[in-house]
Amino acid sequence: MDIGMKTPDGDFTLRAAALIIKNNQLLVIKHNNYDCFYTIGGRIKINETSTDAVIREAYEETGYLFSVDRLVFIQERFYNASNACHHEVVFFYLMKSTDVRIENETCTDQQEENLHWLSIDELQNTKLVPEFLQTALTNIPKEVVHIISEE
Repeated sequence: MDIGMKTPDGDFTLRAAALIIKNNQLLVIKHNNYDCFYTIGGRIKINETSTDAVIREAYEETGYLFSVDRLVFIQERFYNASNACHHEVVFFYLMKSTDVRIENETCTDQQEENLHWLSIDELQNTKLVPEFLQTALTNIPKEVVHIISEE
């Protein structure tokens, strides 16, 4: 069971996201029905660590078994969607390099999602969710950074 809850005041989710970087490009997902790109990852399950969750999600969405390099960002994100308030906490993990051979437009485990490599130098010109990643990956911090955002 995924960690999250719906209340009359809004929804809460706990997520883990993978930052997979190769040749100065970030691997992201684009859903056919949305106009933005987003990170690989998903909800953490009850009794699952965030590191286990990000490895599982990366495998489900790419078919590759990655290992975690280190935690880079923790984001508390507040946003509105579908006429509801959302609060999510996301652990962003830098994944270790592996011999990844994923072509642009490769499908994930979801029929309407495709993988894309985006140049880190061009992310500021891309509609990427969460927004802070548009600039944060040009100089990846050595310590964990806590981000609070209201979108």
